[in-house]
Amino acid sequence: MNYEPYRNKLEQSIGKKVDSLELYPASEGFIAYQDRQDDPSLLLMINSGIFYEFVPASEYFHQNPTRISLKDVELGVNYAIILNTNAGLWGYSLGDTVKFVSKDPYKIIVTGRIKHFISAFGEHVIAEEVEKALMQASREQHAEVVEFTVAPQVNPQSGLPYHEWFIEFHKQPDNLERFAQAIDESLQQQNIYYRDLITGHILQSLKIRVLRKDAFIHYMRSLGKLGGQNKVPRLANDRMVADSLSLLVS
Repeated sequence: MNYEPYRNKLEQSIGKKVDSLELYPASEGFIAYQDRQDDPSLLLMINSGIFYEFVPASEYFHQNPTRISLKDVELGVNYAIILNTNAGLWGYSLGDTVKFVSKDPYKIIVTGRIKHFISAFGEHVIAEEVEKALMQASREQHAEVVEFTVAPQVNPQSGLPYHEWFIEFHKQPDNLERFAQAIDESLQQQNIYYRDLITGHILQSLKIRVLRKDAFIHYMRSLGKLGGQNKVPRLANDRMVADSLSLLVS
């Protein structure tokens, strides 16, 4: 779970800014850690009993996807990470996606979950993009977000389809319309496919639904999944989460 969207709220609770180091552990093995305060990327653990393989995220759902070893990775490509470990795992898909930002040493950033994306129209928007857009807009509009999720609205009652953002705020932005515009502009800058769909009038700009207080707690409790080991998907290519949250709009 990316810490950055929660940083402001947690530091407010603590009462001051605090230094942090990001870790990337999993039940299956310890993958990477941030080794420098001035560098947000994570140093890959390559001598701890794990043999890594990587599948380009664009091929993950193909019948015979490409699977490469560490020496063949390319910078900036979104990969699904595959583990082979001395604990007995063999060809295990961790479910996470990463990008390499350095090969000497091997350093990565975690970009999201392989199953969490929106591509109802071929845009393939991923968690890294929506989280970056949300953080930028939150800083600009002095907003604080409790939790959020995004889903496609393919069949609106009127107008073009759009991406629908469900956000629970601790502090609402100064200007909600400008907040939504800032997110949309950031997504267009990051994702050329999304931009082409907007400029080509296939999609209209995103819409934000403000949720009432504790909406996500109520939603997770209704599923019997309230607790630290359960997470709301930030992105979905269907309406299962979105339709439930539609009942909790403020």
